[in-house]
Amino acid sequence: MEKIQNLSQVNAELQEKKAQAAIETVDFKMVTFSLGGKDYGVDIMNVKEIARADKFTFVPNAPSFVRGVYNLRGDIIPIIDLRTFFHLPLPRNSGTDGQENMLIFHIEDRVYGTIVDKIDKVVGISSEQIQPPHPIFGDINIKYIQGVVEKSGDLYIILDVVRIFSPNQPKDNAAIAGAIVGTRVAAIAGNVAHEPSTAPSESYGEAPAPSAPALDKGDVPESVSREDLGFIKDQLAALKRFYTSPLNEEWVIRRLDEWGRMRRGTDIQLKNASDADAYIEPFFSPFSGAFWSDEYAYTLKALLPDFTSNNIQVWNAGCGKGYETYSLACILRIRYPDSRIKIWANDSDIMSIANAPNMTFEEVPEYCRAFLTKARSGYSFNQQIKDSIVFEYHDVTNENTLPDVNLVFCRDLLSFLTPSQQDKILAEIAEKLKTGGLVVLGEHEKLGEPWRSVGKDRITAFAKG
Repeated sequence: MEKIQNLSQVNAELQEKKAQAAIETVDFKMVTFSLGGKDYGVDIMNVKEIARADKFTFVPNAPSFVRGVYNLRGDIIPIIDLRTFFHLPLPRNSGTDGQENMLIFHIEDRVYGTIVDKIDKVVGISSEQIQPPHPIFGDINIKYIQGVVEKSGDLYIILDVVRIFSPNQPKDNAAIAGAIVGTRVAAIAGNVAHEPSTAPSESYGEAPAPSAPALDKGDVPESVSREDLGFIKDQLAALKRFYTSPLNEEWVIRRLDEWGRMRRGTDIQLKNASDADAYIEPFFSPFSGAFWSDEYAYTLKALLPDFTSNNIQVWNAGCGKGYETYSLACILRIRYPDSRIKIWANDSDIMSIANAPNMTFEEVPEYCRAFLTKARSGYSFNQQIKDSIVFEYHDVTNENTLPDVNLVFCRDLLSFLTPSQQDKILAEIAEKLKTGGLVVLGEHEKLGEPWRSVGKDRITAFAKG
């Protein structure tokens, strides 16, 4: 009995020494800080310095998370508010009283300033203590989390700032990069100006892609010249970031034929953004940016297939302000009353995503009314509907870490991505869509083989095979 006790004691001491050795092996240091009441850390090797400031030069038309630019000893650097970037609560006095706490990052050959709630200290740990990230550890997208670690009773979420800010990463930060390039010199002179983009959410400032391969001669009406068609394609890409491809080329040609008749005797080319707006106005699907009508919603309901599982996963890419998502949630609840429904709604407009969960309404269509609850000002959707939706700030052209889904709603979004991005997203949709699933695109977008059209009226829907 005594030998067993001695053995247990030795084993305990051994485990204690191993744990102590791991703690004493410090090969990772991080600067810790707080955001929205939680503790975070970043690799000290990416931190150039810490600073405090209260005067930033405003940048018109920059994304909402860009506070402005700042003169750091002669270098004009962009200042990003991480709280807004991650949709976290801001202190009441943020940006109005006193100075802001800033971490200055050096990522590759660029310098960025970031605003945080409070900068704490430098903490040294063993890299072996860092655990893989999990959504439960933070209120931010898991792809921005490098890992989590516990130190002295405190849990730290380690951010991957290289992924967030590196210009060589996929276009997570194209808006930031654009603000840097466009304002670096102009901000010094106090004459910063940009032309605002009117492209829908999920569109980014890439150079116009080459036009899609021309259709066969028999597919183009005689009233449409190939020269005019080529110009229109290039002008739509340059002025509105609308990219012609097999997805939408049929509509572009029909619209050009109509446009030529409307502008008979005048130049049909698009000279400015106003011309381009007028050209693509009929392209957008019914009820864009608004609740679906009762007729539209019930037409969709009739198209929805039966599923063998009661767990229904839905991807709503480019959800905008959330009207489409709420319309979808209500009609899905009517169609599948006994199912567990989860809608992954994402968009690159951070303000729309921030406001969507707390929207209130005075009027909604009939099919939505059973899911309303009284709010202070008007009505909001009940908890059952809200719990079925995950609103997320995300650029669809980056990695989409979603489960396999039964339904995909992606109306009018793909046409505002380059043809190569369109192909990438469609490949992801094909991979993630479960057997028997459905893809709903914009009214004037279409898919070829192996997709099979199952749409009706003004709803464009496709099934695999």
